[in-house]
Amino acid sequence: MATLISKEEISRYKIVPALVNKVAQWHKELSYAMRLGNEFKGKTYITFETTEGPVSVETTVWSAGEGYLQLKGGTVIPVESIVDIHF
Repeated sequence: MATLISKEEISRYKIVPALVNKVAQWHKELSYAMRLGNEFKGKTYITFETTEGPVSVETTVWSAGEGYLQLKGGTVIPVESIVDIHF
């Protein structure tokens, strides 16, 4: 089970690649999360892998590229570290 943290706490963690690489799967979900955040101001739960185990954050996704997603406030998370996304 992942620990829920605030987006301000993300910088305290060392983000590492997820055990199972699902980068191709996440692009569709990240596109939806980006639309949800930009058009409807909705939030998304993103779980990602760190050296301390998986952590989750409820946040707005501002943009998503090939390798990274950017959260509100300028924080970035590598797509290869994502374990789960849900809305």
